[in-house]
Amino acid sequence: MEVVYRRCCGIDVHKDFITACVLVNEPGKQREVRKKEFRTYWSDLQKLKLWLYASKVERVAMESTGVFWKPFWNVLEGQFPLLLSNTTRS
Repeated sequence: MEVVYRRCCGIDVHKDFITACVLVNEPGKQREVRKKEFRTYWSDLQKLKLWLYASKVERVAMESTGVFWKPFWNVLEGQFPLLLSNTTRS
C-alpha cells in the first residue's frame, strides 16, 4: 500500500469525549500508532491541537456525529487540513 500521508490523525467524536489516533509512517521505521482521549472542554480542545502539532500531523479526519464535531472543527480549522466524513447510510 502506498503511503499518502506520513502523519495523519483520525478523530472519533462522542458527546463528552473524543479519541484521536495518530498514525506515523516514517520510511525505514515500523509504523507507530498513538492514541489519546480528550474531553470536550475548551482547555482539552487546546491540548488536542498542541498534541497534533507535537505529533507533526499533516491531515486530520473526523466523523460528523450530530453536532458534536463542530467545536473540534472550529479549533482545528486553519491549523490543519481537515476532512469531515458523514457515516450515515441512505
